Amino acid sequence: MKGCDRLRLPNHIGIIPDGNRRWAESNGFQKQEGYKYGLAPGLELLKLAQEYGINEITYYGFTTDNVKRPKIQIESFVKACVEAVNIIAKENVSLLVIGNTQSKIFPKELLKYTKRTKIGEGGTKVNFLVNYGWDWDISNLKNNTSNRKNIIQGLHSKDISRIDLIIRWGGRKRLSGFLPLQSVYSDIYTIDSMWPDFKPEQFHDALKWYQTQDVTLGG
Repeated sequence: MKGCDRLRLPNHIGIIPDGNRRWAESNGFQKQEGYKYGLAPGLELLKLAQEYGINEITYYGFTTDNVKRPKIQIESFVKACVEAVNIIAKENVSLLVIGNTQSKIFPKELLKYTKRTKIGEGGTKVNFLVNYGWDWDISNLKNNTSNRKNIIQGLHSKDISRIDLIIRWGGRKRLSGFLPLQSVYSDIYTIDSMWPDFKPEQFHDALKWYQTQDVTLGG
């Protein structure tokens, strides 16, 4: 992308695509209908990130807490996640799906991507969180957690790197359990618009905002 070589780009961007149900209601649909309208924005954002040369991107699909919702909504967001991963799997990416595969909620169609899979030329690392829970993620931690390396190796998400920038749609200013250890020093940019109303300018603005942040990692 023109001019991107002058930017201090984040290595890894986390995406929280929130607001699907609220968008649906405000547009005269049933809540569960909102999820399918988030599919096209996901691919558009991926292509933008690739144009910028972002090395890694993680999408928040659905969590182990989300399955407390009505059955019809659960079926809808599970279907949307499967479709989203299948769409991404047609691109040049290194794809990994992370989530609790032991649960009956985890879609079996995505089991083949629970080990990182190089598709086409590979390129961008894309992680997709499906039936993910922060407590599940840390459940295998060893008793000796005084060493940072031991902690990381004990995570189910150990193949996902530290996140530099998190972009959240839907106006909420919280992580909602999103990869808590990888997010420990993330800068968080929130967008009031709902995820189905994604516009490229929102992504551009988030990267511009990132330039103004003092990234010290606690130092």
